[in-house]
Amino acid sequence: MSKLDDARNTINKIDKQMSKLFYERMKAVETVAQHKKECGLPIFDKDREKAVIDKNSKYISDESIRSYYIRFLQQEMELSKQYQEGLIKGRKVSYSGVEGAFANIAAKRIFPYSRLVAYSDFKSAYYSVVSGESDCCVLPIENSYAGEVGQVMDLMFSGSLYVNGVYTLKISHNLLGVNGAKLSDIKYVISHPQALSQCANYIKDHGFEPIEATNTARAAKQTAEKGDKALAAIASADTAKLYNLEVLDHDINESDTNSTRFAVFSRVANNFSGSKDSNKFLLMFTVKNVAGALAQAINVIGSYGYNMKALRSRPMKELAWQYYFYVEAEGDETSENGKKMLEEIKRHCDKLKVVGHYSVDVLLKNEDKR
Repeated sequence: MSKLDDARNTINKIDKQMSKLFYERMKAVETVAQHKKECGLPIFDKDREKAVIDKNSKYISDESIRSYYIRFLQQEMELSKQYQEGLIKGRKVSYSGVEGAFANIAAKRIFPYSRLVAYSDFKSAYYSVVSGESDCCVLPIENSYAGEVGQVMDLMFSGSLYVNGVYTLKISHNLLGVNGAKLSDIKYVISHPQALSQCANYIKDHGFEPIEATNTARAAKQTAEKGDKALAAIASADTAKLYNLEVLDHDINESDTNSTRFAVFSRVANNFSGSKDSNKFLLMFTVKNVAGALAQAINVIGSYGYNMKALRSRPMKELAWQYYFYVEAEGDETSENGKKMLEEIKRHCDKLKVVGHYSVDVLLKNEDKR
């Protein structure tokens, strides 16, 4: 038998072994896909893929072959994502608003392969998941200008869903007009009051008359329906595509730091942790009516080595002058250290709830480049 025959026989044996391993890997992928569907997690996990490539590529000591192995891993993970896409394709994701609104844009960025369902308000979107009508929902929890979204915070505190991901969407406002319109034609601008406020200097400098709308997407729709060259909407570039409008001017908001954080809520808590350094968790609690209870509860978090990134209070609607507290902290609260921390905090609280656990706060692209 020639060396060529020997080599081909070796390849055949390895291919047979690899086929079995590939099958086992894809069966494991099914479990991952099911977990992502239940927990409202996106298919693509950039940090996880990088970690897999960094770790596994070290097994190949021959540098001339390592680059090919990295490409092999990338192709393998691409097939994995395609398989997960097929398994998860029927997932329903709810959001509050209309198509083209920023909540819709965030949901599309997080779940590009899922079916998005619009609801008229935060509560309806939230309880569509509780009832099983939707698999998960995407709701805003904080805006860099307007602060926390109180209604969603209240749902987090009183409801049964878990936060398994937090995503930041940069809010970029654009001036949208009907086809053929020019900037010099515009006399009126229509948008949500907050968007009008964030673009106040631009509106004033151009002498436009502002008109309020319920949200930016509906403003764009009204502009398209009226077909008046003198009317422009302030909304996203995605909305321009949706309603066949032209972008007359880009990024007209006064600050480029305006952004909104969105949380993904689902019925099942995410137990897949990232690296120790990237884990984050959300706590909500009420403290006992004794002197120093709040300070003691907060001190417990720090004493166990957890770094608090945010602390907020919200009034409890059913009890006058009573408050609940919201904490975002870095670290893994599911570890033994974390369990001890939670047990100690309970001593100072009437109610303590771990609302969410996630690995990273992801920055979403505002404009769809696909």
